[in-house]
Amino acid sequence: MSFVKRFGVSMDDVLLEKFDGLISEKGYKNRSEAIRDIIREKLVSDEWKSEKGEKVGTVTLVYNHHKRGISDSLNGIQHHMNRYIISTMHVHLDEGNCLEVIVVKGAAKRIMSLVDKLIGLKGVKHGRFVMTTTGRDIV
Repeated sequence: MSFVKRFGVSMDDVLLEKFDGLISEKGYKNRSEAIRDIIREKLVSDEWKSEKGEKVGTVTLVYNHHKRGISDSLNGIQHHMNRYIISTMHVHLDEGNCLEVIVVKGAAKRIMSLVDKLIGLKGVKHGRFVMTTTGRDIV
């Protein structure tokens, strides 16, 4: 069982004012919640630097499905790397553009290889990868 501990933080008043503005903008109830979130974000980032353990994340792609070969290329990569893909969601944005969200899980090096292949595909208009955590090592 863990216990809550209190500690003090000294900060320049201008920086604190900006931090309080961010807290208000993001809807945090208090500074403690915001600080906990910032710390968790850093821990997740550091977790991804380690080769140990299982990693998870999402790949978001926007592409024109009329672009010759793009659908086949995306499907080919996903079938070849299927052991790292948990789920996909495909959304038709309009007559030509599609959004695909792919949830990935596995070793960091393998996941990054998959992400690079997907985002780097000719015909992908925009791609973004979001690293997150399985939650096992984050409180």
